[in-house]
Amino acid sequence: MNVHEYQAKGLFREFGIPVPKGQLCRIPEDVRRAYAALGGGTVVVKAQIHAGGRGKAGGVKLARSADEAASHAQALLGKALVTHQTGPKGRKVTKLLVEEGLKISREFYAALAVDRRRGGPVLIASAEGGVEIESVPQEKLLKEPVDVHEGLRPFQSRALAYGLGLSGDSAKQAAEILGNLARLFLAKDCSIAEINPLVLLEGGRVLALDAKVNFDDNALFRHPDAAALRDPEEEDPAEARAKEHDLSYVSLDGTIGCMVNGAGLAMATMDIIQHAGGKPANFLDVGGGASKERVTEAFKIIVEDESVRAILVNIFGGIVKCDLIAEGILAAVKEVHLRVPLVVRLEGTNVERGRTLLKESGLAVTAATDMADAAAKVVQAAGGASGARR
Repeated sequence: MNVHEYQAKGLFREFGIPVPKGQLCRIPEDVRRAYAALGGGTVVVKAQIHAGGRGKAGGVKLARSADEAASHAQALLGKALVTHQTGPKGRKVTKLLVEEGLKISREFYAALAVDRRRGGPVLIASAEGGVEIESVPQEKLLKEPVDVHEGLRPFQSRALAYGLGLSGDSAKQAAEILGNLARLFLAKDCSIAEINPLVLLEGGRVLALDAKVNFDDNALFRHPDAAALRDPEEEDPAEARAKEHDLSYVSLDGTIGCMVNGAGLAMATMDIIQHAGGKPANFLDVGGGASKERVTEAFKIIVEDESVRAILVNIFGGIVKCDLIAEGILAAVKEVHLRVPLVVRLEGTNVERGRTLLKESGLAVTAATDMADAAAKVVQAAGGASGARR
């Protein structure tokens, strides 16, 4: 689960990580009041959306007067901001963070993420901040593994601070910030906690100029305070609806709807559709224990996507038998009044019974014998090899 920058900075303050003074604003008049409250001078008006690249997209503006700040607010609020992470539709801006302007001497990067090779968190730091970290050469990245019980040890945080080229009190401040960032990451079950940039001000003070925090969805039950930070306006409506029914769903830009049980099988299904010349419209995993109700809801989500021209159901009946899956598919097809071609590939326990139910249903269901056959049939049903949505 993602949160906004202003929410991430609230968490930073809670864990002793200094951030600029700022106020959340929803209308231009709020921005005028924030400008006055921050003491005037130069302020930064920052669009609050769940996406990176806001600065390059025009979502971060400097203002040197209340009128200029309000003008930026007027230009941003209610508009779609398109960044490299939002897709062509962008994200509607409904909130702004107005912060004090600061005189920056140097910029750094710091973040905690999960290192899947070593099976634990790692703190990554770089003396090159304020840029896309992916573009920084590996040899310029500093890395320290973080013990899930002990956190980032003092000697590690000091080594990172000195490795960034800091010294004296500034190094001490940076080391404390890095240690607290690790505390936040572990305490809140984060999947990422990032400061980009971590800045050294002209007076020697070190603080987090920007903040990004993502939570592990699977651990949110332990953190109701974190779950309360969810912003439904920032989520794809179909993805939010899928979560309510314990479906793993991600919208994509193709024309072939997919319903599969098991994430690995879902990924393989998407791959073979593309290999056959088509393009998946979604990732949808109904889970190993797919029920009639869950299958029906999955169908509803798929058919409400107007770009879907055909649907492929690819199910391996293990925990749930194929005949029960077939009954669920037929009930769902009847309930949603399916109007696009449907291809079904079943395999596993009671597969012959399941195939017989589909064949004798009298409904327009095309059976497939294997994954390659299913992909070829659904691509043809969708109109042949085609690219993304038109």
